[in-house]
Amino acid sequence: MLIEIDFNSDEAIYVQLCNQIIMGIATSQLQEGENLPSVRQLADTIGINMHTVNKAYTVLRQEGFVSIDRRRGAVIAVDVDKARALREMKENLLVLLAKGSCRNITREEVHALIDEIYEEYE
Repeated sequence: MLIEIDFNSDEAIYVQLCNQIIMGIATSQLQEGENLPSVRQLADTIGINMHTVNKAYTVLRQEGFVSIDRRRGAVIAVDVDKARALREMKENLLVLLAKGSCRNITREEVHALIDEIYEEYE
């Protein structure tokens, strides 16, 4: 999987890294049980600080997308706590849908957008 960081983005580098790894899992570019590069290796490859990669891996572990093994490093291990995932998704969607509503985006447009995005994951 190719990871591209936008150094001019307002979004923090560790967040960009987390999002790209999550997208890699969703699109099957990264598989359950697959090892991620070591913190040092990924930092060198991308040209970022090791602490940034470490923070991204820690966030991914806390969110249930990877497990950290002392021997194997970071491994894709998706936690399938569906109830927790739905709660988190609802929290995130509340704000996004409110912003869309303020900009006159209709329910039908939102549903079409969701269908379009989900097609990428199948």
